[in-house]
Amino acid sequence: MKKKLVSTLLCTALVAAMAAGCGSKPAETPANTDAPAQEETETPAADAADDGAEAEAPAASEGGRKIGYTCMDGTNPFFVALEASIREVVEANGDTLISMDPGNDSNTQIDQIEDMISRGVEIMFVNPVDADGIIPALDMLKDANVTMFGFDTEVGDMSYLTSYAGSDNYNAGYVCGEDLAKKCPEGGDILVLDSPTMQSVTDRTNGFLEAIEKSGVTFNVVGQQDAQGNQQVANEKATDLLTANPDVVAIFGGNDPTALGAYAAADAAGVSPLIYGVDGSPDVKALLKDTMLEGTGAQSPITIGKTIAETAYKWLNGETVEEYIPIETFLVTADNVDDYGTDGWQ
Repeated sequence: MKKKLVSTLLCTALVAAMAAGCGSKPAETPANTDAPAQEETETPAADAADDGAEAEAPAASEGGRKIGYTCMDGTNPFFVALEASIREVVEANGDTLISMDPGNDSNTQIDQIEDMISRGVEIMFVNPVDADGIIPALDMLKDANVTMFGFDTEVGDMSYLTSYAGSDNYNAGYVCGEDLAKKCPEGGDILVLDSPTMQSVTDRTNGFLEAIEKSGVTFNVVGQQDAQGNQQVANEKATDLLTANPDVVAIFGGNDPTALGAYAAADAAGVSPLIYGVDGSPDVKALLKDTMLEGTGAQSPITIGKTIAETAYKWLNGETVEEYIPIETFLVTADNVDDYGTDGWQ
């Protein structure tokens, strides 16, 4: 097992997450507060008309389009990078991105989407807090003739979306399970910190569990809790689980903030299970060589954001776009982290 993280790095990671996870969030969170306000325009429906005619992309008004953005948790560094990538494409096209953060609350997300509709958004980039819970908001967007593009996490009914770009989340979890089976050939008890309402995390968890099952190595899941994809919540859940199960050999977290929360809990408890996350975040990559953080199923928020934003503009330009665009995922460990660097996202 690896030595524990030095106390200064641990405190920095946990304090930063707590600061991000607490407090009220603004209704609108533009990355560039100096960006000029844009004129409001209206878009026709993304779906074909009742007679089967193909919907036409709207033309931009003189002041540019208003484009909406919603993700499950705008404080998650993954979504910070992803939103910035979308914003870069939107602003390069002379349009304005209205970005709102529901803070992992499905009802808030619905209310914020309704607000953005009232502001005249023509395109909506959608990442749901709850895959099925967001459907009423998608109905409102459809009724308002707002074209929807999904990213990172699928919605409960993908027919609402014109196109979707997201990581191969199943594989991101699977490569973690494969690595664990190789490093713990004798098996043992493990903990899982998931988030059942987040389809992306569910897919990662399924991939992880199926990988260890197919490995033939015997692992027993002795504790499984909803960490809500949040570092502070994960720390609390992992603390409780480790108190009851101090001898676990590994912990799987549905994203990197969850893995960092589990790490803090394990470090405080004086135990050293192998800990896996999913994201490939700079914070986790920086710790892989010197801590019990063993690996991360890496994805690229920059690639996801750029891909879905450019796809939206292809559609606006009248081009045919792919309905589903998978983005590669892969395992990053201490053995190959230098290939990707620790000062940014891959």
